[in-house]
Amino acid sequence: MSELIRVPDIGSGDGEVIELFVKVGDRIEADQSLLTLESDKASMEIPAPKAGVVKSLKVKIGDRLKEGDELLELEVEGDAAAPAAEPAAAEPAAPAPAPAAEKPAEAAPAPAAAPAPAAPAAETVQDIHVPDIGSSGKARIIELMVKVGDSIEADQSLITLESDKASMEIPSPAAGVVESISVKVEDEVGTGDLILKLKVAGAAPAAAPAQPAAAAPAKADAPAAAPAAAPAPKAEAAPAPATAPAKSGAKVHAGPAVRQLAREFGVELNAVTATGPHGRVLKEDVQAYVKSIMTKAKDAPAAGGAAGGMGIPPIPEVDFSRFGEIEEVPMTRLMQLGASGLHRSWLNIPHVTQFDQADITDLEAFRVAQKAVAEKAGVKLTVLPLLLKSIAHLLKELPDFNSSLAPSGKAVIRKKYFHIGFAVDTPDGLLVPVIKNVDQKSLLQLAAEAAELAEKARSKKLSANDMQGACFTISSLGHIGGTGFTPIVNAPEVAILGVSKATMQPVWDGKAFQPRLMLPLSLSYDHRVINGAAAARFTKRLGDLLADIRTILL
Repeated sequence: MSELIRVPDIGSGDGEVIELFVKVGDRIEADQSLLTLESDKASMEIPAPKAGVVKSLKVKIGDRLKEGDELLELEVEGDAAAPAAEPAAAEPAAPAPAPAAEKPAEAAPAPAAAPAPAAPAAETVQDIHVPDIGSSGKARIIELMVKVGDSIEADQSLITLESDKASMEIPSPAAGVVESISVKVEDEVGTGDLILKLKVAGAAPAAAPAQPAAAAPAKADAPAAAPAAAPAPKAEAAPAPATAPAKSGAKVHAGPAVRQLAREFGVELNAVTATGPHGRVLKEDVQAYVKSIMTKAKDAPAAGGAAGGMGIPPIPEVDFSRFGEIEEVPMTRLMQLGASGLHRSWLNIPHVTQFDQADITDLEAFRVAQKAVAEKAGVKLTVLPLLLKSIAHLLKELPDFNSSLAPSGKAVIRKKYFHIGFAVDTPDGLLVPVIKNVDQKSLLQLAAEAAELAEKARSKKLSANDMQGACFTISSLGHIGGTGFTPIVNAPEVAILGVSKATMQPVWDGKAFQPRLMLPLSLSYDHRVINGAAAARFTKRLGDLLADIRTILL
């Protein structure tokens, strides 16, 4: 059975259709929003009175509607529902004059503004209450637009209320100075509740309520058209001030559904560019804003961090071809991901690097002596397994290095396991496989596992599990060269050890210089968790352990 759905009682005046939520052929449920109407001071979503299928739409975006106007034709199930709904649909036409009669009361502020300055008599304090907000009962205050001491004009917005289906700005009925405010953001208020006390000049505010009565007869020559015509100029004047605050961030115009969407995404509405009528923020605007933020976050690291971050101005673009021949080589996906992680860590972690040297003369002699044993076991014994074993021992001694900063920033999460990552240079970029439970494995086991993971990294066979769970990372450039560098902490870890090329150096033993094999160490750490003294102790103890690996057994 087809039924014509009309605009229900929307208070007073008319409103512009700014959003359509349904289309022909849609199946809708009872109380589902059909469209959004916006007047100069409120926006509201019009719900469906019953379930059914949309047969035809009688309105479009930009139409101005009032109570009783046709919205759409709905195909509903059953014959009984239609007769019951017909009187309800027809009812709005009869009480149409009622809202018209109420409009002058709401329009009172306009004429009231004139008498106010004309009465320089003693100031009086006027209580400003929540006007009739319809049958929705209570509404939540989502914005306070004035503060104590503000001078306000008649019809200036005081607060913004939001219910399940509408958001509306409550205007001041008179000009004056705010003496006190009786509400705060998040309060639930209803018709008649006190908003604030307003200090007004003279008796003009008292006379203001009588003003609408005089204004109504003044237009009595067109009783039917006057109520509808009165709001029209006001609605046309509203767009200019409404658009400007939306851009400046002082005030945002948005419906309840848009505000809810913004809250879900954690978006500040005053940061969103409004494209709706009268500077109104639409759902599409919020979605476009979130998409732009995500795109910037994704693309910035891919450009080597050139897009800036944390308020840092972006690096200006340069047309390098002006200076000579160039070639643009795309970064691999692995390089882009690595750049993103390094950029994030560098921006979020206050880095400090501690430099030191370890005497590994005896360690190297031990390694060479065990070369045959390692080869018999089918592995190659390098310095890396010895470093892994020493660091696992140190992480037990200094547990803050085996920790992560809690998300709250108010606690440190200490780990009871000892998983250590080591950086592997591959043709496609840097990878960091992780050896689990280093403290429970022998040197030969560590050598075999490190070789296996390094080969998997170079052949692109590492699984996600192979690269997760590290407590600490080693980055070694000893096979290439260098005397030191400042590695970037691999967040959420709090420290990383950089190892450079060991060289023979003269070391004074108290009587003479002796040739010793010295290994440069660079310990970068998160200064929020690790202090300088702890870092110095770490490199000093690591040097002691590497100088005589047997002390690990003590």
